[in-house]
Amino acid sequence: MTIERHDNSGRMSRAVIHGETVHLSGLTADDTGADVRGQTRQILEKIDHHLGLCGTDKSKLLTAQIWLADIATFDEMNAVWDAWVDRDNAPARATVEAKLATPQIRIEIMVTAAR
Repeated sequence: MTIERHDNSGRMSRAVIHGETVHLSGLTADDTGADVRGQTRQILEKIDHHLGLCGTDKSKLLTAQIWLADIATFDEMNAVWDAWVDRDNAPARATVEAKLATPQIRIEIMVTAAR
C-alpha cells in the first residue's frame, strides 16, 4: 500500500494517507492570543480544510486526541467541539491536560479519519 505525505517539512507531515486512512498531525491555532474557545474554533477550521484536501470530512473521523494546557477549560473547549462535531458520527476521543510547546498555545488537536 502506498503512503502519501502532504505538507512535509522534513520534521513532520501535516497529513499522511495510508490506504483509506488519513492521519493529521497535531494542529494548533495561528492566533495564540485567543482564548481556548477561539483557539479551538481555529483548529477545527484547519481540520476541515486539511481533511478536505485529503478527500474526506469530519463525518468520517475515527479518533481525536485533544491536549489542553489547562483542563479547567474542558467545558469551554467542549462547547465549541459540540457545535462542530458530526454528532451522528462522533469519533473515539481522548482529552488530557499537557504542557504544550509554548505557554500561549492553549489547545492542540490531532485526528484520524477514513476516506
